[in-house]
Amino acid sequence: MPFNFIKTKIEGLTIIEPRKFPDGRGFFMETYKRTDFVNAGIDLDFVQDNHSCSSKGVLRGLHFQNKGFEQGKLVRVTRGSVWDVAVDLRKESTTYGEWIGVELTEENGRLFYLPPGFAHGFLTLSDNTHFLYKCTAEYAPNAEGGLRWNDADIGVDWPLNGIMPIFSDKDLELPFLRELKLGSL
Repeated sequence: MPFNFIKTKIEGLTIIEPRKFPDGRGFFMETYKRTDFVNAGIDLDFVQDNHSCSSKGVLRGLHFQNKGFEQGKLVRVTRGSVWDVAVDLRKESTTYGEWIGVELTEENGRLFYLPPGFAHGFLTLSDNTHFLYKCTAEYAPNAEGGLRWNDADIGVDWPLNGIMPIFSDKDLELPFLRELKLGSL
């Protein structure tokens, strides 16, 4: 199997290490293979691919899609590096409001799978970072939601190390977890 599926402390969140095959020309690796993912318990269809490019210090998120439009995501970096974060928003979950962060880089080639029901965000750690993600549902602008990046009730430990984060105006106005309406997720 070309993938190592690593379960995290939050049910459903999975770090995936693909197997790289380097040679004098460069390398080859599979980044998705349906049968391997299904065998690992990730049995969803991906229907939309996204690609963002950001300079160092850009913080995107924490974003989610509301009930009925939730997206699972399979994310990876093809150039540069990010600190990628998932926050559990599944009301029935024993880990509701908890988060996991993982460093994704072009060197480590890791992928991170977030099932539907999570807020997602990332901080770029290098310039010209290319971030790709496959989604299990199409983006629905009327169903978008988000959480404030620095919500003390969640307590994400962003590795800022002197970086002054760069935000969209929209992300600076996102609510805190305690302000989310019940049933919207």
